[in-house]
Amino acid sequence: MKVEREVWKGIPLLHVAPEEGWSKPLPTVVFFHGITSAKEHNLHYAYQLAEKGVRVLLPDALLHGERTENLPEMQLIVRFWEIILNSIKELDYINQIAHNKQLVKGEMAIGGTSMGGITTLGALAAYPWIKAASVMMGAGNYVELSKGQIVQFESRGFQLPFTEQQREELFEALGRFDSTKNLHAFKQRPVFFWHGEQDTVVAFEPTFNLYSHLKDYYREKPELLYFMREREAGHAVSRQGMLAATDWLAKHVKA
Repeated sequence: MKVEREVWKGIPLLHVAPEEGWSKPLPTVVFFHGITSAKEHNLHYAYQLAEKGVRVLLPDALLHGERTENLPEMQLIVRFWEIILNSIKELDYINQIAHNKQLVKGEMAIGGTSMGGITTLGALAAYPWIKAASVMMGAGNYVELSKGQIVQFESRGFQLPFTEQQREELFEALGRFDSTKNLHAFKQRPVFFWHGEQDTVVAFEPTFNLYSHLKDYYREKPELLYFMREREAGHAVSRQGMLAATDWLAKHVKA
């Protein structure tokens, strides 16, 4: 197995792949990290995938890892949606560059944890070329979630730097990537969810409700949609969840 630090169009990433297949086209996964985290914190996902013959690209999100501006956590949270929308945009760059380098066999799959899981769901709404996905502790209800965050900030006396018009523009932009408004965009692609029922950071119920609504869109191929719930788990993916997520990605990206 080989790990290289690379920079693609200004995006720092870790490139992980089996050494014997490094220069050949391989099934490929892009994996997104959570807020306040960084690319190297998901190397255990990359290891499991590379062991199965999959190439993995782990990018640093805006303001994270090598792109940090050492902002306080609250400022990162205020810029949460900017970071996510930027990651969705940059996924397209990563996909194009990987194909230009002839690194990818077929089409890419994606996955992520927490903010990375939220990014994954938005990307599924944006890009029909994504082959499969694993969503850990993610949420697809972008508009509802953003409105709830604003209410929470303001109830704590935090003044957000947005005008009313800017808020409406944000909600409109987020609506284009909101899974609950774009169920048809999943197009029966393989999607795995993992979520702990005791999660107090990204609520369990909205994500499970999304899965429940999606089941009707997958009625012809129900095996391509799976939700793994853990009753006692909070906002931390269990080993069992990590192994199931990487098994899912490897199986479907190689299909």
